[in-house]
Amino acid sequence: MTALNRVPSLMVRAGTASALTIAAVGGSVVVPGVASSAAAAAPATKALQVAASKKGSPYRYGATGPGRFDCSGLTLYSFKKAGKSLPRTAAGQYNKTHHVSSKSRKAGDLVFFHSGSSVYHVGIYAGKGKIWHAPKTGDVVRLQKIWTKSVWYGRVS
Repeated sequence: MTALNRVPSLMVRAGTASALTIAAVGGSVVVPGVASSAAAAAPATKALQVAASKKGSPYRYGATGPGRFDCSGLTLYSFKKAGKSLPRTAAGQYNKTHHVSSKSRKAGDLVFFHSGSSVYHVGIYAGKGKIWHAPKTGDVVRLQKIWTKSVWYGRVS
């Protein structure tokens, strides 16, 4: 048994350890008021699951669920069910999120479609270049491949 392997058991016997000591041996530290990356991801994962559960729900302009949605209504509803609040419109939601690059995007991030500086559509990133969204009048909530490069990504915090 190496000294590093003994450190956790020594810390248990001593009853206390500094955060640096725990981190040095590969442990995790819980800091009050600071969410772990897994805990921070939980609302995004939940929102993605909620959006997927609405597959086939009809589009209706201005609708926020639970049976009909427009694009920002679906994201608003999904994140509300996950315990997060968002503004009503796609542009408002963009302004409230932490903007991330396409290389940093993760499932559960919001995908904002834009023309110039104007945001006109939003969906929830599902991974593999696809989003859950409420596309347009006459359509239904569905999973679809992102069809343009004119998108920005935002993370709900």
